Amino acid sequence: MKIIIANWKNHPATSEEAKELFIAESQLAEKYSNVKTIICPPEEFLSEISQLSTINYKLKTIPGSQDVFWPSPTSPKANLGGQASSSSYGVRYTLVGHSDRRAAGDSDEIINQKIKTALATKVVPILLVGEKAKGENQKAILEEQLAKGLAGLSPEDMDSVLICYEPVWAISTNPEAEPDSSQNTLLAGDTINEFLRSMFRVSRSGILYGGSVTTDNVGDFLKHPEIIGAVVGAASLDPAEFAKLLETVSQI
Repeated sequence: MKIIIANWKNHPATSEEAKELFIAESQLAEKYSNVKTIICPPEEFLSEISQLSTINYKLKTIPGSQDVFWPSPTSPKANLGGQASSSSYGVRYTLVGHSDRRAAGDSDEIINQKIKTALATKVVPILLVGEKAKGENQKAILEEQLAKGLAGLSPEDMDSVLICYEPVWAISTNPEAEPDSSQNTLLAGDTINEFLRSMFRVSRSGILYGGSVTTDNVGDFLKHPEIIGAVVGAASLDPAEFAKLLETVSQI
């Protein structure tokens, strides 16, 4: 089963729009039982979306969080999405280490604490790793991010952690963005899996991809068994476009 994670970032603008979009995309997802669909709305709408999913059992889409909010001097408690402190609202997955959060100041050490917080609340962390510029030493960068981000975890913990390769240079909001290739992602996957085998003595084979995923390119990535899913940004904000993307993935 392939995994599609819709990262809405700071869209849409209102709670009502968010609920309408969630319901629309949940209804679309019902048609594709071979695709696991996770939707990560903005923090301010997460509680309502999660409750909506809990109340309406027909909505098969899984609500997720865009981040884990780690304790600060003014906020002593860590929580998911700022409102859903555990899986009590149905939040079962959370992104950790997204390039936006890294750009905002999240270090690998902070990311490590966020992963541990997610695991402690029985929520699956999805760790995003990747180099900023094309041509950088991909292997060294990935290994450093993995070593620091996963420090202190056990092999058993790794059963509940997903890894997503997110090359920052391929993200469309980057002015100098360049399209990534599935072959480059497969190389990144080899590095990730080799490192995890060395660090945890565990056998892993599947990674997710997150670098400006569209209806046009999702098939090129997910046709490879080693790439088990994708984190989708802009394409997840348009139900019609999202429907095409889910249809493409379901046919793989």
